[in-house]
Amino acid sequence: MKLKPVLPGGTVTYGTQTHPGDANCGVIVTTKEKANQLRKREDVEIKIVSYGEYKTKKGYMAMAIIPAAKKALENAEISIKDVSAIKTHNPFAVNDAYFCKEMDIDLKDMNNYGSSLIYGHPQAPTMMRIIIELIEELVEKGGGYGLADGCAAGDTGAALILDVKVD
Repeated sequence: MKLKPVLPGGTVTYGTQTHPGDANCGVIVTTKEKANQLRKREDVEIKIVSYGEYKTKKGYMAMAIIPAAKKALENAEISIKDVSAIKTHNPFAVNDAYFCKEMDIDLKDMNNYGSSLIYGHPQAPTMMRIIIELIEELVEKGGGYGLADGCAAGDTGAALILDVKVD
């Protein structure tokens, strides 16, 4: 049996999608004071700088990540050139190809620890893993801004800008 494409004449099917309730995760987001009490490393400080989201027409979620990322960058008052590390939730390879074209970056400048395609597709745990990998990469680089973005639900994109400082 052949799966029908999501869009007429398309090539992407629902066959790569998992049930949205197949996993869950969590992270503590808190005040600077509480973070100072809880953190294991005194030399690392992680700050959420901004967030962006965008909704496009159904079936075009790969396109939603661009305006979401641009909004997050604008809210952070930085450009893509100021970003030291980029991680994306890319359930389809076309997402990253489109992101690189539209943001004028090289594919080799992002997802340095692999693609989220290797983790499966549960969205919350996948995105959390991406954010944690982004933090680890920024710590290894000695700090800087990081961009994490992804798409979901066939029409939604979201992006997060972090600032990691390493003393």
